[in-house]
Amino acid sequence: MNFCKPLLATALVLLVAACATSPTGRRQLMLVSEEQAISSSRQAYAQEMGKYQKEGKLVTDPKLLERVRVITERLVAQAVKMRPDSAQWQWSVQVIDDPKTVNAWCMAGGRMAVYTGLIKKVDPTDDELAQVLGHEIAHALANHTAERMSTAMAANAGIIAAGIMSDKPGQAMAIAAAAATVAIKLPNSRASENEADQIGIELAARAGYDPRAAVTLWQKMAKVGDGAPPEWLSTHPSDATRQDRLRALVPKMMPYYQAGGERPRHPVRMGPAGI
Repeated sequence: MNFCKPLLATALVLLVAACATSPTGRRQLMLVSEEQAISSSRQAYAQEMGKYQKEGKLVTDPKLLERVRVITERLVAQAVKMRPDSAQWQWSVQVIDDPKTVNAWCMAGGRMAVYTGLIKKVDPTDDELAQVLGHEIAHALANHTAERMSTAMAANAGIIAAGIMSDKPGQAMAIAAAAATVAIKLPNSRASENEADQIGIELAARAGYDPRAAVTLWQKMAKVGDGAPPEWLSTHPSDATRQDRLRALVPKMMPYYQAGGERPRHPVRMGPAGI
């Protein structure tokens, strides 16, 4: 008990002190830096994708891979314009063969995945798929991975203190990588979802994808699941208020979409070689 009190006290101090500000000015809990989140995400991504590769679940269909690659590269080009430092990230995207899972995500540092369940069950147009991927890219740009890692670590204050105070780097790295993996599956807060909606629809519009698709996407998502919301929908609340908010953003995004012109692309690794 005497040993636990100092750890808890240390953790509480960290919780109070570890605050950051999001792109929209929102206060964020940050127990790990973005650099730490990127490093931990790299390890977690390699582990996850290595597992899928061994199971033969990484899609190799060239037509589907090319579709995802083109959309992702156009979105990433706009992400780099928005955050020039992200040009140094190792942008990667994998398509996972899991027809039952309606999901997509993007970790810190630009490591992404989309599941075939989303493609098959939602049947998104390119404009709608761009809204999904743009939304997930926005989470990375706004450092939401580190925020969710911090939430996962904060769930046990003793682990936070023990991990930080540990004199075993391997143990601390394992804790961080585990938190990064958990961060993929944790639901985002409503505030971070709002940020990702706002940033994602702009990324898609600037990349040449119709912002009106943000509304039709959520209408389709709401119909998937036979009464039970799919995984992506359960962690991204879709309600009338959200659709109204996206609909209200459309007129502001249309000028970006209508500007046309050249649609630059930023190289993105994908397929087994991109792990």
